[in-house]
Amino acid sequence: MKTWFTADTHFDHGNIIKYCNRPFKTVKAMNDTLIRNWNSRVAEHDIVIFLGDFAFKKAGEDNVKKWLSLLHGHITFLRGNHDGNNSLNTKTEYLVMHIGRRQIYCTHRPEDYNPFYDINLVGHVHEKWRVKELADDFKPVYLVNVGVDVWQGCPTDIDEILKTLAEWKRGVRKDYVWHHV
Repeated sequence: MKTWFTADTHFDHGNIIKYCNRPFKTVKAMNDTLIRNWNSRVAEHDIVIFLGDFAFKKAGEDNVKKWLSLLHGHITFLRGNHDGNNSLNTKTEYLVMHIGRRQIYCTHRPEDYNPFYDINLVGHVHEKWRVKELADDFKPVYLVNVGVDVWQGCPTDIDEILKTLAEWKRGVRKDYVWHHV
């Protein structure tokens, strides 16, 4: 069983294709690719921590239920700024994950990061950046964007996050192109 992280799928949000330069001609093509990419990585019994903005507010309860039935894994949702009216009724604002000896803070908006944790996983910023370093109380705090727009349209796991963070610290920057499974 693995733990995955992701954010900002924005199912049924037509304008997100244009806003984030997603490589799709239709919302249906985007939705289908997101589901296929998710299921190519996530197994039925895996855990997925979803850091907000699952579906566009006008998606409707029936569509949200349909997508949830198609996606693998046991999903824990954190509330994003577009989740207020999409029938998820997400109440959780943040959570702390203990993975090995690491404590990782998870929240939707980068500005809600917690400086007491070295690694903060966030969403909300789409394709703007993958890693950001902040100096807070004389120690670095790293924000890692787990949104689909910088992880090739897929959920990511802690090993990929830590590898990307290590590369980023060494100055390695990569282009993150959408992946179509």
